[in-house]
Amino acid sequence: MKAFHAYDIRGIFGKDFDLSGVYRVGYYLPRLLNTDKVLVGRDVRLSSPAIFEALCKGITDYGADVYDIGLSTTPMVYWATAQYGFDASVMITASHNPKEYNGLKISRSGALPVGYDSGLKTLEQWVNSADEPVPSAETGQIIAKEIKSGYLRFQRKYVKDFSNLNISMDTSNGMAGLFVQDLYGDAPHYINASLDGNFPAHEPNPLDPKNIRQIQAAVVKNNSDIGVIFDGDADRVMFIDEKGNFISPDLMIALLGHYFLKEKKEKGKVLQDIRTSKAVGEYLVPMGATMEIWRVGRAYAALKLREINGIYGGELAGHYYFRDFYYSDSALMACSIILGILSGMKKQGISLSTIIRQISNYANSGEINFKLERKAEAMEAVKNHFIKDKKPDLLLDFDGYRIEYPDWWLSIRPSNTEPYLRLLVEAKSDALLQSKVNEITAIIHSFSGDISAQTKS
Repeated sequence: MKAFHAYDIRGIFGKDFDLSGVYRVGYYLPRLLNTDKVLVGRDVRLSSPAIFEALCKGITDYGADVYDIGLSTTPMVYWATAQYGFDASVMITASHNPKEYNGLKISRSGALPVGYDSGLKTLEQWVNSADEPVPSAETGQIIAKEIKSGYLRFQRKYVKDFSNLNISMDTSNGMAGLFVQDLYGDAPHYINASLDGNFPAHEPNPLDPKNIRQIQAAVVKNNSDIGVIFDGDADRVMFIDEKGNFISPDLMIALLGHYFLKEKKEKGKVLQDIRTSKAVGEYLVPMGATMEIWRVGRAYAALKLREINGIYGGELAGHYYFRDFYYSDSALMACSIILGILSGMKKQGISLSTIIRQISNYANSGEINFKLERKAEAMEAVKNHFIKDKKPDLLLDFDGYRIEYPDWWLSIRPSNTEPYLRLLVEAKSDALLQSKVNEITAIIHSFSGDISAQTKS
């Protein structure tokens, strides 16, 4: 089984993993997390029912019970894990990947993520061992558990009256479609709102520019104040301004400060990932935030936010984490809060694009992806090139490198889920940005024998 990664188990179903492997995951999971009951939810992918059946067979053969919550978003599984005191849960999903993918996101008590360094490595060893699972003399049961109504009650706490907003919303034929109309009513212009595991409109990955063309067009056509697009399992959300422009998700970390730091008057730590724009901290620190920078991915971010007891946090990929959501990420909660903030801004005559310009006027490269083998050597070459002559203002050496100078900075890191070296550069002018991108790209291309692709997201 080749589908174990840093954050979850994921791959092409039938190629990277199969039902026998899923059965073994289910069998060994109660042992890994020392529990006799496992909460299980699933997305609408075509392979999810078969995976659910194999997973449950493994869990019950071990002797543990399955609590089946049916179709769900990934954040709903996190919430239910902590809310109802489960020591283990599984969400069957491949998140934003194309339809032929699927996978398993595993959490432990308190909705803490189980990553490769915190249990998946051991589980992988057991699953790939030669030992044959022996069914227990007393098999477990599959118990239906209804949590949607309770989850809706929780989410409604963050929905304000934003009837003054004209909203376009794309649920990508994914799991946000379970809730958006219950939460936001019939007023938004919904597209791709039906649940469909074929994802007929576009792949459920809002970071790919081709997948946001429909919502951008809808915003312009409907004269909307904002466009909203969710990924496949509704743990990520991204936004389009009233002109149809995509907003870099890290900048929305700054916008969330209007709710937590201004309206609620909270003071404390806000978490950002190592790729986040400098503008975010510059905007939030005067509001009372203390910024913390940490590694990319829920397996790290959720643990770090809990460790520092942070108020909230976010990532460039569109994940937003909340202390009030058991330190986990919720796209719906983030969406509701941001719509409330924008509603208040509109009453003052301020548009979304105006707010974003107030947050940042930096030139930003976006994430540039290089597909190559010698990632570590390329990163070292970039780091050494810049620090040899001038000491940086900041040098972070976890999850790749973040190197900051007064008028520009870079982040370079290996992807944890894909075969890419990822580069992001930000500068105070377009000219300086282009100069630095060219300079860094030339260094990476010195490993040109290994580079097979270069893409920008």
